[in-house]
Order: sequence, then C-alpha cells, then structure tokens
Amino acid sequence: MRRFGATILDIEGFALTQNEKAFFRDVNPFGFILFARNIKSAEQVRFLCGELREAVGHDALITIDQEGGRVQRLRPPLARVWPSPLDHVTDSGSLASRVIWLRYRIIAAELRRLGIDSNCAPVVDLAHENTHAFLYNRCLGTTVDQVVRLGLEAVKAHLEAGVLPVIKHVPGHGRAVIDSHYSLPCVDESLDTLKKTDFAVFRALTEAPMAMTAHVVFSALDEEPATLSRATMHYIRTNIGYKGLVLSDDIAMDALSGNLPYRSKQALAAGCDVVLCCNRCLDDRICVAEACGDMSEDSQMRAEAALRLRHSRVDIDIDDLVTELNSLVRAWPYG
Repeated sequence: MRRFGATILDIEGFALTQNEKAFFRDVNPFGFILFARNIKSAEQVRFLCGELREAVGHDALITIDQEGGRVQRLRPPLARVWPSPLDHVTDSGSLASRVIWLRYRIIAAELRRLGIDSNCAPVVDLAHENTHAFLYNRCLGTTVDQVVRLGLEAVKAHLEAGVLPVIKHVPGHGRAVIDSHYSLPCVDESLDTLKKTDFAVFRALTEAPMAMTAHVVFSALDEEPATLSRATMHYIRTNIGYKGLVLSDDIAMDALSGNLPYRSKQALAAGCDVVLCCNRCLDDRICVAEACGDMSEDSQMRAEAALRLRHSRVDIDIDDLVTELNSLVRAWPYG
C-alpha cells in the first residue's frame, strides 16, 4: 500500500476542481474534511465523497465537524438540528448517558448515509467556570467522572455506526480563557492539578481511535503549544497513554506562529501523526502537503488500525432511536 500523506485537507466547493484532483492524486492525503461550503444536497455530498476517494485511489477517511449546537456543518434536510452538547446533558439529568449515546448514534448514522465516515467529536475537554464561551457549551460536563462517562458513550455510539470519532482537544482545552482560533492560550495550572482533572479525562479515553490536539500552552510541560511541543506530545503518549492517531487542530489557526510549512513540520516533529489544514487556498494546501510529506511508519500503522474500525458497524433503525430520544428529553424537537 502506498504510504498516506500526513495531511487531512479540505476543498473549495461542491465538487473537485481539476487542479484539486491532480494535487490530491500526487500527495495522497490520509483524509479530507468537509465544511458547509461543500454541502448542497445528499446526492451531491455522496458524489463528492466518491470523487475524493477516487482522486486518491483508496477508501480515504472523510471527516466533518458535527458536534451539534453551534458546530454542525450538516443541517436539515440532510441532518437533524441539535442543541449544544452541554445543554443537552443538563436537560437530560440522570438520563444523560443514554441520551448522549442516542444523540451521537443518530448523528453518526446520518453521516454514514452521506459517505462520511469520521466525526470531529466528541469534545471531551473539561468545562470550567472560566472556560471561554467558544468552547464551554461544546463540552460534555464539568466533572471528570461525568465527561469520561459521557465521552465513552459518544465514542461507542460512533464506532457502532462505523464512524471514527475524533476526541478533542488533547490534553485538554477547558482551562483556556481565550479563543485559540485567534490567540494562543496559556494554562499555568500545576501539573498535579492537571493530572487529576483535565488530563485525567483523556487518560480514561485512550481507546478512542483518533484525537485532536489543543493549541494551548501548558507551562507545567513546555513553553510551546501542545500541537508543536515535543514535551507535551511525549506526555500525551507516555503519561496519558494515548496510543491512537493524533491529528493537529487546524494548523492555520492564529494561535500558532510561523508560516504554514514551519507549523506543519513542527507539529509532525513534535509527535502529531497528521496535520489538519483548513480554509486556505490551494497554494497554501500545496505548501502544507509538501512540508508534511508521507506518514512515518508508526503513524501509518496507527492510521490503518483506525481505518479498520470503520468496518465494524451495526445496522439499527434510526427512527426507533429518534422516538426513544424524544421520549426521554422533550425539550428539543429531534425530527
């Protein structure tokens, strides 16, 4: 098998341009990510997914951000509208575990029907009192036990549908009080406290097949953001014990400094397996792909292990799940 390129890339529109086809054929990215600008109809999305896989000549991973709440690229009639995860959990009370499983089992089934086989969810960052608003309601809870319990349900629900979940943002973004899309957050909490709280969640979710990094500095570990930090990535692999595929958060976000090739090389050197690049022109994507090259042997093995999990899906009647969900939580119309 040809080694995967160490990238996940996006496209400009509803279909591939000839230049994009040629580019993807040459660099063979591990996968692709879709945004609202790529979505017009169910037929069009299915065709696009086929085009992307045909361009690279393999059954490439295709992912999307479909958390629910503010972050959901698919909307009716292609998919249901969801409340934010934390609001959903709060409204569910003691039924939250079942509700979260139902929520993400339905979401995953909707993705699979369109040819999408990965979801950049769930967010398993621990929500704190000062967590920035861009993240707070995207979280699953405010205690380690709650987030672990619900995170495991969300991961299980995705995998039963043959959809690879991407837990985020390792090793924890919840203590950030600024938005990493625009600035670099720095967390000065002690390592002992982090081990008992934010990091503990990810230690309990090491069986998740894929994880996305946090563009956050943890001063107890390093002065570099986790995505670019050898020390932090080493901690994730050894002390937290995460063995799955690690992809960077969007390498083009303003939390990071330096040009895109520099960031990409630093992320891979730090220990990321894959670099995610979003919302940039074709020339920028070419620069990132050239800087990243192919996956390392270890990264390739982790990628192939993750991809094999797509084939373990269990068929289920989604209408029955929707009916059950509506019977449990009546505050939201699910369809």
